[in-house]
Amino acid sequence: MDSSKNANTAKQIFTEYLKENKCRQTPERFAILDAIYSINGNFEIIDLLNKLEEEKFRVSKATVYNTITLLINANLVIHHRFGNASKYEKCFGNEKSHLICTNCGKVTEVNNLIVTDTLTANIKKFHLTHYSLYLYGLCNKCQQAIKRRKARINKNKGQ
Repeated sequence: MDSSKNANTAKQIFTEYLKENKCRQTPERFAILDAIYSINGNFEIIDLLNKLEEEKFRVSKATVYNTITLLINANLVIHHRFGNASKYEKCFGNEKSHLICTNCGKVTEVNNLIVTDTLTANIKKFHLTHYSLYLYGLCNKCQQAIKRRKARINKNKGQ
């Protein structure tokens, strides 16, 4: 599914969610949804505020936080906590896994539809709406730094 189709479907889902929960359908809420669905990958609230400002759409921080909560409840946005960082990400049509380096904290996203296919094939009587998978380890840069450090230590022991 392409990103514009995902964004349109997300807008329809959000419209229904707002109606069902007797929430107002404001231009601000839909501008926030559009901005989120135009961002690739994870974002922080400040990133979203900057994007909205770039698009000449002024909204308060409170409106953004309140709308994010509605979008999370509508299963259109997911909240991630990577270490001390609080990040958000669109989740409709966006199945991603996250590789998190336990040394430097770098987060790398990988598209992993195989996980989704495996989950849905093996879980009976469960409708999967979205998922988030976190894999922890060492990124290549940190692995190389650790190898160099160990090599220096071993070299110094041998002298």
